[in-house]
Amino acid sequence: MDPNLVLDSDLVAAYRERDDQQAFTELVRRYREPVFRLALSILGPGFAGEAEEVAQEVFLRVHHSLESFRGDAQFSSWIYRIAFNQAINLKERVRYRAPHLSEQMLAAKASPATDPLSQLESARSNRALIECVDELPEIYQSALRLHYWMGMGVAEIASLIGVPENTVKSYLHRARQRLHEMLKERGIRDV
Repeated sequence: MDPNLVLDSDLVAAYRERDDQQAFTELVRRYREPVFRLALSILGPGFAGEAEEVAQEVFLRVHHSLESFRGDAQFSSWIYRIAFNQAINLKERVRYRAPHLSEQMLAAKASPATDPLSQLESARSNRALIECVDELPEIYQSALRLHYWMGMGVAEIASLIGVPENTVKSYLHRARQRLHEMLKERGIRDV
């Protein structure tokens, strides 16, 4: 039988009842990338290593606590909530660390502008935008990063963070409004 056709609930039951390691492996295969992407959306650009650590910790936690999973919510909602909480906890611990950027990444970020004043203003605007995004509530940061940085649609974001699509639209709208106001207060108009 095609593993993609097996429901998450059936995989959870197979693991719990028969200690079926293949069932757990299939759950990891299904959720490895979405959990990583959710963690990365919370931690932000440049923290891929930390997001990978979060993903690993999430699957360890799931492995150890799958016996206590009651099934009140969908498995996907449960694992995404664990990932969200783990990423938030890690973000609090690494808040003041600089992101990891390789020399190649720094070179790729070189500005195409040749005018030093334009480069300076562009850098100032980008720095202000990053600072403002970091000041938003965590859920707004995640929604913005998932949508604009990772190119995810509203439905996919809703599934990842476990809220209705209209709530995601509301988060994005409010986040953009807040960013606009914050940037305006800092004298930044064009970002």
